[in-house]
Amino acid sequence: MSKLWGGRFTKQTNHLVDEYTASIGFDQALAEEDIQGSLAHVTMLGKCGILPQEDVETIKAGLIKVLEKINNNEIEFSVSDEDIHMNVEKNLIAEIGPVGGKLHTGRSRNDQVATDMHLYLRKRVVELSGMLHELQQSLVVQARDNLDTIVPGYTHLQRAQPILFAHHLMAYVSMFQRDNERLMDSYKRINVLPLGAGALAGTTFPIDRHFVAEQLQFDRVYENSLDAVSDRDFILEFLSHASIIMMHLSRLSEELVLWSSTEFNFIELDDAFCTGSSIMPQKKNPDVPELVRGKTGRVYGNLMGLLTVLKSLPLAYNKDMQEDKEGMFDTVATLEGALQLFAPMIATMKVNKSRMREAVNKDFSNATDIADFLVGKGLPFRQAHEVIGKTVLYCIQNGKYLLDLTMDEFKQFSELFDDAIYEVLQPETVVNARNVYGGTATDQVADAIKRSEVLMQMTEQWLKEHQ
Repeated sequence: MSKLWGGRFTKQTNHLVDEYTASIGFDQALAEEDIQGSLAHVTMLGKCGILPQEDVETIKAGLIKVLEKINNNEIEFSVSDEDIHMNVEKNLIAEIGPVGGKLHTGRSRNDQVATDMHLYLRKRVVELSGMLHELQQSLVVQARDNLDTIVPGYTHLQRAQPILFAHHLMAYVSMFQRDNERLMDSYKRINVLPLGAGALAGTTFPIDRHFVAEQLQFDRVYENSLDAVSDRDFILEFLSHASIIMMHLSRLSEELVLWSSTEFNFIELDDAFCTGSSIMPQKKNPDVPELVRGKTGRVYGNLMGLLTVLKSLPLAYNKDMQEDKEGMFDTVATLEGALQLFAPMIATMKVNKSRMREAVNKDFSNATDIADFLVGKGLPFRQAHEVIGKTVLYCIQNGKYLLDLTMDEFKQFSELFDDAIYEVLQPETVVNARNVYGGTATDQVADAIKRSEVLMQMTEQWLKEHQ
């Protein structure tokens, strides 16, 4: 069967070329967007008097019928028809006859595919924003339930200072808030219409691009036809944002894996989000966070891949740009899968408060507060630092912790110590002493939860406006 573009050619395309260059294997995911854009385009052709209204109505009815057949798996896509656009057009012509060939008036596959991807990504960004919002909600609920839970805070994966577990969880709420703000901000660059740019230079037909934009609910149209068909910045931006989200998920995954180990035993993940071993019956493996951690690399790869494809391309469209889709589809699927699992996994996570408290009681993470205590007594910080270093060394050598020391033992390092030191060293005192904006004190974390809830309400409003 001859190609829809085959008039200039004297030979059939080699079947290996068909197989190598065809994109229908993956861009069939754009079927709904392709027909959505075509419906708006043909409506505009009728409004502008470019096509008779009778033809417009016939084409619209045919497009709806083709979409129904696609949704019902009644259409077998053909590699020889290359892509979703040609497959839809071939099936449209088969449905309504030669009049279907008028649909492509005033447009090119170059501006058509760009429009499809804008429509696709616009919808997915809203969906992903909603999923991020649900994850934030799960974290906030856990944080609120753990305002009295103290856990070691770490630097270099070594115990540093006691913090509220709620404070630790709220750090991720802040990360995901930035992620969501980036997604929401990117929407305005996604929501720009390229249709009407033609292959690269516009069209000779008196089309109305702004009417099409209104039909498809785009905020504006591309100003330059060359830019319209060659721009993939909006996909790069999405892949970049997705990579950062996955990086944040991977960091949280790493902590969930550590915390659920016997060595930490800080949390237990619900059985629904773990797997077992085929040989070791006692095992409960945190496969979900492990796999999210692993899949982060493929999302990074999709970003690097598209950046590399685009780095030397002259204007305007080049066949290389067909490589923009699979990575985008894969990233959407990977990120959606991770977020769908993470929110309920966090919501059902059990927190071992007693084990966290035991860990805090058996370390030296309250040492800084002794130094601050001595500074309050007038000792320069550097001297106080040395005093506490020697005190900790003494404890290590004698198998004790700071709260185990008698007053005589304290005083052998400094006469400035008095009985108040025992209250200073209590984990609750250590935590609540950091009563500064953004700190780990209970009041500060409670306020942070309230502020995050206000921001999440703003996200909810944005989602309502864009769904």
